[in-house]
Amino acid sequence: MDELTPKRIVEELDKFIIGQSKAKKAVAIALRNRYRRQQLSPELREEISPKNIIMIGPTGVGKTEISRRIANLSNAPFLKVEVTKFTEIGYVGRDVESMIRDLVNLSLGKEKAIETEKVQSKAYELAQEIILDILLPLPRRRKNLSNKKEEEKKNLLRFENTRNKLRKKLYDGLLEDRIIEIEIKESSLPIVEIFSGSGMEGIDVGFSDALGSMFPQKIKRQKKTIAEARRILINEEASKLIDMDELVKRALTKAEESGIIFLDEIDKIAGGDKGGGPDVSRQGVQRDILPIVEGSCVNTKYGIVKTNHILFIAAGTFHSAKPSDLIPELQGRFPIRVELSSLTKDDFKKILVAPQNAITKQYEALLNTEEIKVSFTNDAIEEMASFAYLVNEETENIGARRLHTIIEKVVEDISFQAPDLQDKIIEINAQYVIERLKEIVEDANLSKYIL
Repeated sequence: MDELTPKRIVEELDKFIIGQSKAKKAVAIALRNRYRRQQLSPELREEISPKNIIMIGPTGVGKTEISRRIANLSNAPFLKVEVTKFTEIGYVGRDVESMIRDLVNLSLGKEKAIETEKVQSKAYELAQEIILDILLPLPRRRKNLSNKKEEEKKNLLRFENTRNKLRKKLYDGLLEDRIIEIEIKESSLPIVEIFSGSGMEGIDVGFSDALGSMFPQKIKRQKKTIAEARRILINEEASKLIDMDELVKRALTKAEESGIIFLDEIDKIAGGDKGGGPDVSRQGVQRDILPIVEGSCVNTKYGIVKTNHILFIAAGTFHSAKPSDLIPELQGRFPIRVELSSLTKDDFKKILVAPQNAITKQYEALLNTEEIKVSFTNDAIEEMASFAYLVNEETENIGARRLHTIIEKVVEDISFQAPDLQDKIIEINAQYVIERLKEIVEDANLSKYIL
């Protein structure tokens, strides 16, 4: 993290997201402030809370992508939730505390994957030895042998020689399809239906653990190929090598100190109650989210999680509402507000070719699997950007997502005929793009359905 200066963070974001410099700057500062906070004394560190961000802008301009990319940069647990899924306490729907539980589960999954990677080679060796034991069990000692010790030595020597030969074959991959019988642990938890107003979130804390102690795991014998058995055994052995208590502790700390929660569609719960329908619980949801954002303790099945230092990034289009329509207390917890601009024609051109994961690069790679080399000329890029900008202006503005629709329509015939095409080198130029899109764009009604 000491190398991730705000400028460096913005440079990394520029590799994947075009424009939106204000939003990039805001998240870069927020991320760097986390690193700065870690350098402080424990007393002062506890006093400094993250400055949450509201992103305001039309759909498809990069709000989610910016948040996801900074989480990847800092290797932080990241959760995206739509706040419209939550309902006020007393209504049927998701409980707002479930987002913290989901974040903890994600954090645990990330930490477990890292730890599993560390013990992978050791788990592989152990799995190979288990397979060898199944292929060639240790010889039993015989009773009533006159020359017992000499006979045992000879048997042991023969056994070791045979085992070494078998080990070499196993490591050389010559026994992958041989069938062996292995023991697999399976959970014997009964299926229990529970009816609850807020779903399972409110009652799942420690519930499965309690049932697990009542109903121990069963061991089932199954026949598998050595390749399949090795994969199962590696997972089992890796789990035994990992200290789960230490892992859970680390995952909880990571969620509390580095977690990022992206609250999408925050504008949909803004505004006062309008006396009927789904609007009834809008302000109630805001009031329920408030303590989570403010800093509270949430009970999860792995322990208590404090939300004081989780970074919350809210986003919305705010077409029919304004950030000031949120309840004042919630507004106060999002001090940083950045506006993301609509994409221009030049932005579309850059999006098509500039990012590391540019759409044109994706399609070139996909078709290359069929040994077809597709290339897009500069005038084709210009034409597709123009079409995307035009359709966004005339119909609903869905930002960069419009490009996926446009390019899919352009390469539709090539994708369909790819396995049978004789000509393996295809150049897509402006004329080709116009032929595929002109009729649709000219017919306004048709473009509404197709583009």
